[in-house]
Amino acid sequence: MKKLTAEELLAAQGTHRIRLVDVRSVDAYNGWRFNGEARGGHIRGARSLPVKWLDYIDWPEIIRTKNILPEHAIVVYSDNREQMEKVAGQFSRIGYPDVALYPGLLDEWMPDRDLPMECLPNYRHLVPASWLDGLLKTGRAPEYDNDRFVLCHAHYQNRAAYEKGHIPGAVDLDTNTLESPDNWNRRSPEELKLALEGLGIAHDTTVILYGRFSFPDNNDPFPGSAAGHLGAIRCALIMMYAGVKDVRVLNGGLQSWIDAGLPLSTEDTPRRPVSDFGAPIPGRTEFIVDTPQAKEILQTPGQNLVSVRSWDEFIGKVSGYNYIQKKGRIPGAVFGNCGSDAYHMENYRNLDHTTREYHEIVDLWAEVGVTRETYNAYYCGTGWRGSEAFFNAWLMGWPRISVYDGGWFEWSADENNPVATGVP
Repeated sequence: MKKLTAEELLAAQGTHRIRLVDVRSVDAYNGWRFNGEARGGHIRGARSLPVKWLDYIDWPEIIRTKNILPEHAIVVYSDNREQMEKVAGQFSRIGYPDVALYPGLLDEWMPDRDLPMECLPNYRHLVPASWLDGLLKTGRAPEYDNDRFVLCHAHYQNRAAYEKGHIPGAVDLDTNTLESPDNWNRRSPEELKLALEGLGIAHDTTVILYGRFSFPDNNDPFPGSAAGHLGAIRCALIMMYAGVKDVRVLNGGLQSWIDAGLPLSTEDTPRRPVSDFGAPIPGRTEFIVDTPQAKEILQTPGQNLVSVRSWDEFIGKVSGYNYIQKKGRIPGAVFGNCGSDAYHMENYRNLDHTTREYHEIVDLWAEVGVTRETYNAYYCGTGWRGSEAFFNAWLMGWPRISVYDGGWFEWSADENNPVATGVP
């Protein structure tokens, strides 16, 4: 199979026909360094297609959704020759006639700072399982300079998900600890202070969150109980809003830990409360807005209220929730397209539940005018999906973002608020 030099790859990248494919892990693609690399991240213009995904029967469909087609010239690269050749061979077997390798990533491309690379700006807050494993075993890890951390296994009214098996050392965190069951908004500053102190979290504690994905069924009485990792990202937002300086999320949740072959525990980890959060709450008020601010956003040029809901919710075919009766959308909101329903985020995640390649999310949003330059407030039904969309934008370093906490639940409960239905 043809092998390219850096000079040849640079020349080839000047054509629209080439598709450069990075088959390392999504975490390496985002910026994590696992092999003493001179730089982290990926070659500019590359698409993420980890060798791990070859095990999925949907692999041909995955590459088509990434606009990698047989008429393109494919260049595969990695830091592992065997993995690179394995993926390149699979391309050839399914009918891609022009496939080449670039074997010089570690010793040619990364050391030369004149060769273009990029990474997810806040990648260090989206951690791989191997990073967490090292931290738990040694108390030390790359991109971590603290001496106190708390690991949280998040769930909604589903302690059984924790008891079934959790990452050793993780404390049990019910999302109701940080959300009010009355309206699913974040709790009051006083309640958040007590909750965080009870979990052992001060403003300068590093917090790592994850949850278990258990295939939510919208027909269940409490579908959110099976969407643990979505709940974990919701908790991450609320902690950031409260003022926790270093909040991290395990990329892919518990599934990534299991996929890495790491052990689970069924022993309850006791909490170690702290006496004081140590800073005023909320510390980042700009991260969450309420209904009056949402109405201002709708009337302000250059600002978007982004509906991170399914299409059926957006056009008013369903409300999305068994406890919300009214159907429709907030007039003027733009469609952020979460996926199939209120408990899934397929358009923001890969099949292994890791966060989708951030370039693809940028493209998804750009179609509806959601860009880095606009102010974007994300919302859904009660804040979970909006929080995950927000977290993606925050990882990308977007400066003007927030979550409309009340979402469709609060908006639709007020008869004075307008509602739209149908295809806009």
